[in-house]
Amino acid sequence: MTAKLILRNKEYEVKSGMALLDALKKCGIVPESIIATREGELMTEDELLKDGDVIKLVAVISGG
Repeated sequence: MTAKLILRNKEYEVKSGMALLDALKKCGIVPESIIATREGELMTEDELLKDGDVIKLVAVISGG
């Protein structure tokens, strides 16, 4: 029962059933630095990951 997070060329496997925010923290990814999508739809940090999910993470670039 796992879900996959993909950021650039890196893949992270996490347990399904956990919230996206918890999964990001577990992988050492700063939640404010990415936008998460599942099947092309934006996700919120409190959404639960389902078994077999492939979550694509897009890095947000900001600067001053």
